Amino acid sequence: MQSRGSSNRLSGLAFRSRIWALMLSMFATMAAIYVAGRLWQDAQSRVFLIKELDRITGQGQSAISVDDTLKVIACREQQKKLSALEMELAAAKQEGFVSKHLTKTNTDGTASRKRLLAVIGILTRFGRKNNRDAVRKAWMSSALKKLEDDKGIIIRFVIGRSPNRGDSSDKDIDNENRQTNDFMILENHVEAPEENSKKTKLFFAHAADTWDAEFYAKVNDDVYVNIDALGSMLGAYLDKPRVYIGCMKSGEVFSEPTHKWYEPDWWKFGDGKSYFRHASGEMFVISQAVAQFISINRAILRTYAHDDVSVGSWFIGLDVKHIDEAKFCCSSWSSGAICAAV
Repeated sequence: MQSRGSSNRLSGLAFRSRIWALMLSMFATMAAIYVAGRLWQDAQSRVFLIKELDRITGQGQSAISVDDTLKVIACREQQKKLSALEMELAAAKQEGFVSKHLTKTNTDGTASRKRLLAVIGILTRFGRKNNRDAVRKAWMSSALKKLEDDKGIIIRFVIGRSPNRGDSSDKDIDNENRQTNDFMILENHVEAPEENSKKTKLFFAHAADTWDAEFYAKVNDDVYVNIDALGSMLGAYLDKPRVYIGCMKSGEVFSEPTHKWYEPDWWKFGDGKSYFRHASGEMFVISQAVAQFISINRAILRTYAHDDVSVGSWFIGLDVKHIDEAKFCCSSWSSGAICAAV
């Protein structure tokens, strides 16, 4: 039998338990009301935003789903990429990606393509008029138009502009060109010994943009060229789309700044300090596709101290056939040779 004190304690505990249960119920009810209110507010906000969107767009449609939104974003990104590619294509066409064919008009009024055999650029400098006159007299025919029509070969002296634009050096070249009309003047190139590699690059780019030819040749202005032998030899390579023809050599890379053939980027050529195989700079020939590659990529092609090394470096990673042709070894003259240093 329990005492009266025990009964009072049990009654107190039961009373407190009912109070806690009542308080928890009230808290749960208030929380449920709060959550329901927030959800209702969010729902109302979404409805309002959808109505505003419909009103602004005038479409009277509900808001698109997340998946649809992602599809729209992806579509826009593709449109941006397409626009960028179209711009790159337009720039490539402007830079010579699409070959610019020379045309002539037939008797019936239709246009037909006329591809030259070769464009020869003779790299020259200021103060070397005697060399140019010797070349004109020795092997560069004065009848340039006849040479073009009969043999399909164009020859031009290649020179840039003076660092002091418009000075006597520029005026002398302009006067000489008015008399002979046999120059390719690179208006955006400044003549300097250390810029010879860039000059060679600009020649190939400009020649590929200007004339549609099977081949493009670079020659120094102290070299004699047998035009007939050159034309005959090039005819044997017409079926090869990407060729690089010359007297192939290698050689030591000089790291001493005082050396005549100093290469500032000597460290790029390995511990052996030896150049890769490349055509000797007196004269070499490249085919049309290779010249167009130079034209398109002229802005990013790296040049080194020497133009023959620079040109050779551009073709190392390309599918270009290197042809070691002894007839292009201009340092010695032999029967059937194409060129000779004079």
